[in-house]
Formats: sequence, structure tokens, C-alpha cells
Amino acid sequence: MKKALMVVGTSSFAGKTLIVAALCRIFRNAGLSVTPFKAQNMSLNSAVTADGREISRAQWLQALAAGVEATADMNPILLKPMGKGVSQVVLFGRPWGDICAGDYYRSFVAEKGRAAVREALGRLADRFDIIVLEGAGSPAEINLRDRDIANLWAADAADADVILVADIERGGVFASIYGTLSLLEPKYRKRVKGVIINKFRGDERLLESGISEIESLTGVPVLGVLPYIEGLRLPEEDSQGLRAKEADGRADVVVLRLPRISNFTDFDPLELDGRVSLRYITRPEELGNPDAIIIPGTKSTVDDLKWMQEQGFEIIRSFQGRIPIIGVCGGYQILGREIVEDDGPETHRALGLLDVDTSFESYNKKTVQASGTVDVDSGIFQRLRGATISGYEIHMGETQLGSGARKVFAEVGAGLGAADADYMTFGTYLHGLFDSPDFREAFISFIVKDPTNSKDCEGRGDVDMSEVWDHAISQAAETVKNRIDLSWFYEE
Repeated sequence: MKKALMVVGTSSFAGKTLIVAALCRIFRNAGLSVTPFKAQNMSLNSAVTADGREISRAQWLQALAAGVEATADMNPILLKPMGKGVSQVVLFGRPWGDICAGDYYRSFVAEKGRAAVREALGRLADRFDIIVLEGAGSPAEINLRDRDIANLWAADAADADVILVADIERGGVFASIYGTLSLLEPKYRKRVKGVIINKFRGDERLLESGISEIESLTGVPVLGVLPYIEGLRLPEEDSQGLRAKEADGRADVVVLRLPRISNFTDFDPLELDGRVSLRYITRPEELGNPDAIIIPGTKSTVDDLKWMQEQGFEIIRSFQGRIPIIGVCGGYQILGREIVEDDGPETHRALGLLDVDTSFESYNKKTVQASGTVDVDSGIFQRLRGATISGYEIHMGETQLGSGARKVFAEVGAGLGAADADYMTFGTYLHGLFDSPDFREAFISFIVKDPTNSKDCEGRGDVDMSEVWDHAISQAAETVKNRIDLSWFYEE
């Protein structure tokens, strides 16, 4: 069985990513070999494959759903926004260059993009029974019709059947279905085999007349209605998903919501733990009296450092030694003394909380899975000596440790991180730090003010995050299997 199925949406956040993951799990459970695929993904949340390639976190998660090792072929083009209309293009998991949107569509798509998509699809078709493709945004952007390689052009290249997903939570679901289908070119519209209405809350009987009429108007059947699935614990793909959430944990952890924040999914394990209230802030006056401060990754370290200084976030220095301060990736660089750019060269004074300096002297990016063995037993690393912490590095720039920086891990190198003299301020390039149960539990236990409080939490430090994600995917797959008619796909 060699087939392809594509999921497109009437808009962004229609639920494409989750439905693709669910379909991958359904086909896997049916005994078929299946792979996810997204030709082009714009995201600042990424992961590293076993062979050191960078792909979108969404396709990495979908590979988990499919039960296969993630590869760069599953996301051949990753766009990482840098601000001012410029994105870094990651091609087959390696940085290709920085490009503005106009040049990307005018030149890159024609010269590199289409060939890369065909190449990746060809290799995946040789390896798997089914390819489940995910579109991007809407397939009906008529201004990009001749340059859109992420949607129905990719379906054509893979000879894929197409399902259109519409988000009823946004309102106007029938108008969005009708409008999207009406704007598709005939050669692409004939690929659309059905529609899914997603995120419905309430009595489905209220939709019956609308479904009947939209099927009559478009000639495309509605395959089913998916309810809004409460409580799914899966990583957000975009920073727009960072919304204010109820905060009632005993430990107050503040994350700076940098303008160019990346890989904020690093902190999902903290958010899922009932002992922690995780807050994203944009102003120093929102700091309050936190139990820990985290500076996350950023796509542009220098620009976000300048933003912090303009906003007055240098006040963070006053918390050093009193509470844990952690910097991840770009946040690690910001905690240091100086950052030197190669185009100048220009030196920027950083926060100076760690005796480390970072230089950007080339366009090289380090992408590698990594782990380290904790070799200290002080500060936030109490009771952690000998523990292994695993994750992955994705960063530009090289960091050098000064004489005042303290090693944390037995392994040699600045990548895994460094601390100050009392091991309360810590910087690391290791994404996924809080996925490691030992470190997460030690950190939370250190900052929880009242460990004797009888209020329990939903997530404890010994929880394996991959098991949390796997459970959520299985839940979504069961819902899709029970609610959506896929018989036509198996029968074709």
C-alpha cells in the first residue's frame, strides 16, 4: 500500500498538526509504516534528529506518533523568523542562509524549494507505506498561488488525497469552508475528498442543517465533527500559543517573553507540574517576587539583549544569589559578560551574571543531541551529582568560559553550560533541560516554598515527558478514529 494523504486547513491553528499526528498513530496501529511530512514550516520551536539535523518540533512530534525516527526529509524546509521580514532558511536540517520574504518566494522557491520537496518526498515514498502531509496556513492564499509549495502543490507532487480542516471555534466555519474550496484551482480542488469540522463544543445536532447545505453547495462531504479535546498536553508550535493560564502553584517561575523567543516548549514540563506557576512576562514590573527567573532561547540574541536593556530588565542582577536564574541557549549568552558580532566586529555588554563570553564569528550552527553528567552538589544542583541530563543543542555562536565560571558537568566544553560561584545562576545550550526528570524534580523541590503543603500536583518530577506526549497523541487518535470516516481512503 503506497499512498499519501494531506491535511490542509482553512486557516492557521485549525488543528492540522494534531490531526496529522493522530492519523500517523491510526495508520501505525493498523500495521502500516507511516511518516509525517511538511514541505515548509515556519517555526521557532525546533528539534534535532539523531544525525544532527534541525527540523520543526511539530514534525518531530508527528514522527513520535508514527513510531519512527525523525529525519530532515520530514521537514525539508524550516523557516525561522529573525524579525524585520527576514528568516533563516534551514534546508534539510542545515542553515542555508538568511532571506527576506520577497526573495524567498521570488528565487528560493523556484531554484531550491521545489526540488527539495520532490527529493524528500521521493525518499520517503521509497521507505513508507503512507505519507501524511501537513499544509501550512491556508491553501487558498491567492496572492501566493504560483509560489506556495507547502500546500496543494505538495499534494500534487505526492499524488495525495486531501482533507480540509475547519476550526469552528473561530466562528464562520461554513463560510471558511465554502470560501476556501471556491478559491482553489480546479486541478487542486478535485483532490479534496472531504472536510473535518474541528474543535466543536456543544450539541452536534445543531450543525446538521449546515453540514447538509455545505455539502450540497460544494459537492465535498463532511467526514465528521471533532470535539474540542480538553487537557491535551502537547507542545505549542508557535508563540501565539503562549496565553495567560491560571497560576496556582506554590512556586512562581518567571520566563521572559522575548520578542524573538524560540524553543519555549523547553518549559512545558514546568507548566504541567501543579507545584509551579509559570508566567511569561514582558515588563520588569511584572517580575514581582519570583522563586526563579528563566531567560529562554532567542532567534536573535543581540536584538533581544538590547530589548531587555531598553525595558529595564537589567534589574534581574539584583536577584542573583537569592533565587535561581537560568538561561537557555540565547539566554545563556545573555547571562554572560560580552557578545561579539562578526559584522563589525561589535561588542555588546551583556548582563554579566556569568563569567562567559560569546562570539558570532561565522555562519555555522551547532545542531547535536547531547547529554552530560552532573559533577557538583551545590545550589540548584543539590542531590544531583551523578545524574545524567539529556537534550539537544541548536545555536549559532561559540561561548568561552572565564576563570570565574564554574563547570557543572563532568564532560569538557562550554556547550552543556556553566554556573556562578554558588551554582544559583546557570546557563546552558541544552534544550530539553526540564524534560530530564532528575533535574526537573531537583529544581522544583529547591524552589517550592512549602514542600509540606498537602496540595498535590498533576505532574511530578519522575514523569517522562515522552510518555505524556504519547498519551495525548493516543487520545487524539482515538477521537479521530471514532469520529472521522476514513473508509474511503483505505478502499481507494
